[in-house]
Amino acid sequence: MHLVDTTVFYSPTSGGVKRYLSAKHAWLAAHTSWEHTIVVPGREDQLERGGVCTLAGCVVPGTFNYRLPLNPRRWTRLLDALEPTLIEAGDAFHPAWCGWTVARRRNIPLVGFYHSNLPQLAARRSCGWFTGPLLRRYIRLLYERCDVVFAPSRLMCEYLQSLGVWHAVHQPLGVDAEVFNPARRSDALRRRLGLAPSARVLVYAGRFAREKNLPVLLQSFARLGPPYHLVLIGGEEQARPAANVTMLPYRRDSVELAEWLASADALVHAGTKETFGLVVLEGMACGLPVVAARAGAFPEFVDDSVGVLAEPNSDASLAEAIAALYERDLEAVGAAARARVLRHFTWSRAFHAQLSVYASLFGVQRLPLTDAAMLGLRSPSS
Repeated sequence: MHLVDTTVFYSPTSGGVKRYLSAKHAWLAAHTSWEHTIVVPGREDQLERGGVCTLAGCVVPGTFNYRLPLNPRRWTRLLDALEPTLIEAGDAFHPAWCGWTVARRRNIPLVGFYHSNLPQLAARRSCGWFTGPLLRRYIRLLYERCDVVFAPSRLMCEYLQSLGVWHAVHQPLGVDAEVFNPARRSDALRRRLGLAPSARVLVYAGRFAREKNLPVLLQSFARLGPPYHLVLIGGEEQARPAANVTMLPYRRDSVELAEWLASADALVHAGTKETFGLVVLEGMACGLPVVAARAGAFPEFVDDSVGVLAEPNSDASLAEAIAALYERDLEAVGAAARARVLRHFTWSRAFHAQLSVYASLFGVQRLPLTDAAMLGLRSPSS
């Protein structure tokens, strides 16, 4: 079996999709005989069957080193040359249409993974010009061509089903609980930041993007003041924009990121548009309670037993939630958070479920395309 994953949502710097694909690649190699190839944009063309293949793409301004391929035909040719027996497309752009073309030509299954909410993404990038019924029809048009569509949260499953994508399947992501582990806690990291032992340290890790609501975080810590201290991991350099706020460069290495997470008291996230929120689960795996907005996918795995949910877009509510957390037994709440991850959100659990879905797709009858029909296959931008 040769599984090919393809997506534009792959940054060499960071990103939940990259962590998902990297974990999947390692797990398949360790636990199955499947061959696995990843096809993503990069700085240059690189063909590596069984590894990471890249096609040169232009950097998307204002993103965390994400690139966009501009030649769908070359993308299609590369996918076809890899001779896959199953394709998974992790976006709703060129790679998905190219994957569909190759899947139909070879009569193999095509799986979609709805990692990001496309209408929200389009609204942020187009100031609302390309949204509404037209975009919803586009999503249905694409995903009705897939044999199954994974969605990382129940929220996204329900959204896809509301569009008529009835074959959407809830497929949560996972965490490497060996890497993200409370044992990685180190008081030395606090000392490196010059923080007193009595400091109440909360951490955020991820892109410094508008949808992450970082101003709400900053305003909430301005309200709280000392001894509360916010560590923001995801910038380009170290800085201290306020007395109780430290910004750190993003940690590409998962072990280093886990050390910083485990060394905080809790994880905090003010985002309201998260389709999953992998870093929250990584924090929970490190034994951290969570303070997050009651929005997006967060309520699906954060409740009073593992943290506190605040009102969306409210720095006052977030500050109150943070203060309320410190009135509880942080160690007990953090232990409950890790236990939840171990029960429900390990990569092994996620990939076992995925393989079951993959296996169910083989033997499904597909109508072969005629040569004339193949000539009409085009991605929207070809």
